[in-house]
Amino acid sequence: MAEEGPPAWVRAAFAAQGDPVRLAGGKGGTWRVGDVVLKPAEGDEEVRWRGDILAGLPESPHFRIARPVRAADGDWLAGGWEATRAVAGQPDPRRVDDVIRAGAAFHEAVAAVPRPALLDRRDNPWEYGNKLAFGDDVPAGRRRPSAVLDQLLDLWRPVALPEQIVHGDLLGNVLFEPGLPPAVIDWAAYWRPAVWASAVVAVDAMVWHGAGSGVINRWAHLPEWGQALVRAAIYRLATWDAGGWPQEPEEPYRPLVTAFERLLAGHEEGLSGGVRAAGQTRSSQEM
Repeated sequence: MAEEGPPAWVRAAFAAQGDPVRLAGGKGGTWRVGDVVLKPAEGDEEVRWRGDILAGLPESPHFRIARPVRAADGDWLAGGWEATRAVAGQPDPRRVDDVIRAGAAFHEAVAAVPRPALLDRRDNPWEYGNKLAFGDDVPAGRRRPSAVLDQLLDLWRPVALPEQIVHGDLLGNVLFEPGLPPAVIDWAAYWRPAVWASAVVAVDAMVWHGAGSGVINRWAHLPEWGQALVRAAIYRLATWDAGGWPQEPEEPYRPLVTAFERLLAGHEEGLSGGVRAAGQTRSSQEM
């Protein structure tokens, strides 16, 4: 069980030597054993697909990855666990621009990866939020009433952007270590425009980590940036609602609606105060 750490035979299957040490994050189920990081697999098909892609990805001067580790039998799984090589570094949500740049380099490296059929078989709250954000068909009755989400949906407009495989949860999954390129870990795979993945970083940074609207303005040159931000915020709020989890506070998202309205109207000035205050609201709640 994840709470007890990977069993000895699983550690041996991945040639992981040493005492298991629980790591922060990863829903509390991620463990480091020597130079190997193990965690319970969430979807065998996706683990095997991701392992094959990352194992063959060339080294880059712009980002590192946590290389997957094969089990003794050649599989990417053993007893419901997956493993990667440990990578040095810590997340830093304050470095939002560096995260966006690392994500862009990663997305360029995987741009030729074909769309995996496994995405058609996913059914979870994140997939619901993803589909609602892009105007895809979603099951009725899976979201709770939300005035802010309704406002964001009112801002939604169709866009035409190329789609590719992307990492949809970068902000907490890019690690920084002095003297090394950023490391991209825990790949949450989606088939969406790369600009959307950058917008999710910006939204997360503004809502939960006190980033001001400068991040909006600094990346406003990206194609359809305003609509990408709208979709990122819809994705986050709709996922929370569809999961049936305790209501995510809507108040931190409310200033984003005004910010997005102004951006979409071509008026970017005067946005920082409200958005920064929203981020500070979450910071004070977490202390």
